[in-house]
Amino acid sequence: MSVLRIKGRVLVGPDDDVRDELWVIGGRITFERPVAAGDVTTIEGWALPGLVDAHCHVGLDRHGAVDDATSEKQALTDRDAGTLLIRDAGSPADTRWIDDREDLPRVIRAGRHIARTRRYIRNFAHEVEPDDLVATVRREARRGDGWVKIVGDWIDRDLGDLAPCWPADAARAAIAAAHEEGARVTAHCFAEDSLRDLVEAGIDCVEHATGLTEETIPLFAEHGVAIVPTLVNIATFPRLAAGGEGKFPRWADHMLRLHARRHDTVRAAWDAGIAIFTGTDAGGSLPHGLIAGEVAELVAAGIPAEDALGAATWRARAWLGRPGLVEGSPADLVVYPADPRQDVRILTEPSHVVLRGRKF
Repeated sequence: MSVLRIKGRVLVGPDDDVRDELWVIGGRITFERPVAAGDVTTIEGWALPGLVDAHCHVGLDRHGAVDDATSEKQALTDRDAGTLLIRDAGSPADTRWIDDREDLPRVIRAGRHIARTRRYIRNFAHEVEPDDLVATVRREARRGDGWVKIVGDWIDRDLGDLAPCWPADAARAAIAAAHEEGARVTAHCFAEDSLRDLVEAGIDCVEHATGLTEETIPLFAEHGVAIVPTLVNIATFPRLAAGGEGKFPRWADHMLRLHARRHDTVRAAWDAGIAIFTGTDAGGSLPHGLIAGEVAELVAAGIPAEDALGAATWRARAWLGRPGLVEGSPADLVVYPADPRQDVRILTEPSHVVLRGRKF
């Protein structure tokens, strides 16, 4: 049997949880040197668990669902960037066929976005009114892999600004229904006003979370609500604001203010003990393969490099219920030429990607 040996420094977890080598036999990890082996291929470098993009959209572009060939290119781009586990945070495309491909990242799906009628990007979501929210959430909970994605706020054209999409009682009933189905719930939220209602309704996670304030940060921490800031997406806010300023000046100004404080918001959340995970929001208007940039953005926000790495590796995998580099686990890992704890920018330069024990 062919054997793969990873030699150098294997970053199994935070702090000093580092090994000198690991072995891959039959697609599985072992830290025990095999007594007998056939051909041994040795890779040297700094190894991490396969990176996690916890907010990604395979099967989606700015116009809606894409064909399988385009979805495949998206998934391959993520894989080659070191992303080996994706939480697909909403897609209208059926990408179950990816699960049968040994060369593509593992995907945890949240079904399709659920939005208020005419309050989200066209062709992305199920668009429903509050009376239909619970039934739609139950359906998507059964369609997904343990997650449901709702749109918590979006521009209200009558107000000319971001506003909550759901009454508090509708959100509470929908989140309870998802939990009854065994699914966690996350919500797209840019602004401030929807956050308290969603947290008090039992939400598990909030995407973007640019609207966090001194009042809601302690609430998130108290209730254990995670955030996925998608800072590489928030970087586009000035461009979005410029495009909509003529028609919605109030909204444009709000987006610019959210953008200006984005790093301070994320650092304040981290200081409060809120769980933060990496996500790129690739697949809408953003390209795939941006996970290294998102880790760098967390560091730019003031999060220590090792914690930013954890948000993309061991902590993210534990949060999503998937193993890292542990004895007997599937061999999903990335090898780099230098220590990413010293400079996370090395994540843009993977030397080797190993997925299901195969080297790419």
